[in-house]
Amino acid sequence: MTSAAPAFPSPVPPATAPYGELAATTVDTAARNVRDLLALAIEYAPSHGALIVHDNRCDLNRALTEAYRRAIPGATFIDFDTVTPEHVLDAFARMAPGDLVVLIQSTSFRLEAFRIRIELFKRGLKVIEHVHLSRMPGEQGRHYIDALAYDPAYYRGVGHALKARIDRAAGGVIDSGGERLVFGSPFEPAKLNIGDYSAMNNVGGQFPLGEVFTEALDLEAVHGRVRIFVFGDTQFLVNRPEHPITLIVERGRVTGVEHSTPAFDNMLAIVRAHEGEVWLRELGFGMNRAFSRELTVNDIGTYERMCGIHLSLGAKHGVYPKPQIRRKDARYHVDVFAVTEAVYLDDELVYQDGAWRV
Repeated sequence: MTSAAPAFPSPVPPATAPYGELAATTVDTAARNVRDLLALAIEYAPSHGALIVHDNRCDLNRALTEAYRRAIPGATFIDFDTVTPEHVLDAFARMAPGDLVVLIQSTSFRLEAFRIRIELFKRGLKVIEHVHLSRMPGEQGRHYIDALAYDPAYYRGVGHALKARIDRAAGGVIDSGGERLVFGSPFEPAKLNIGDYSAMNNVGGQFPLGEVFTEALDLEAVHGRVRIFVFGDTQFLVNRPEHPITLIVERGRVTGVEHSTPAFDNMLAIVRAHEGEVWLRELGFGMNRAFSRELTVNDIGTYERMCGIHLSLGAKHGVYPKPQIRRKDARYHVDVFAVTEAVYLDDELVYQDGAWRV
């Protein structure tokens, strides 16, 4: 007679972490960064109301929502996917000027014709938008949370100094490692996205922060060559070719490329098909040190804050009207990121070794 095999309990699968691959310590960091943003950038006071509209579709959304629960325990929280659009609109209507609305979106919330951030600003509300979080899974979520850290001395000090230097410059040069893109014109008055709203009508916007941007006053005075290591594809995702692509720019237009890829060629073809030519417009001075040439995230709108230079291809850049470009004909704004060895405004070196020097 053989003895029965000993009975062992069936293995119990480990409980799923509430934030997936994001560790609890990452949520602690998120809560700390959110508290700093609220206090130092948004200047939110607990005496004002706070409404957090979120969803639960991705780990990063759940982690950020928990961070706001810790930072503003008295806030009202609404899961966008569990209520009707009318419920959300009614909640907005109950907010008073100076109150805060935070939108934590795995994609981007849609409320028919209601342009959420613009309409909320019209009501005098402070607004923080986190968008397209589902595009940044896993470890990228931690990078996004790191990018929310707010250092007012850095952002305001360097940001205002960059604006002052840009606004008085007669021109500039981007050195992208043996190639030079020349801006032979003064620049449009620079705009700031640095968490300082003291001179602005509205408080808040899309986060993370960290950018000063402008463009050439005379677009046709831009010429030369520039190497790019990332571009935004047709899905608004970061596309990183194996080797940098060189753009040839004449009279403010991309007239040729070297070492291109089929995806980049396709993007240029789409722009040319609708706009006839490919303008080079925005000159962005990214400041967020959580992102670099090596440290990226998939969402191109988030990565735009990367510490370095980004440019835009296509006629669309509504901030600065230009006589030769009709707004109704401008359809495309494609972000591309320059290999940035150095940046000069006039003859002054303002960027080198991955950092701004102003």
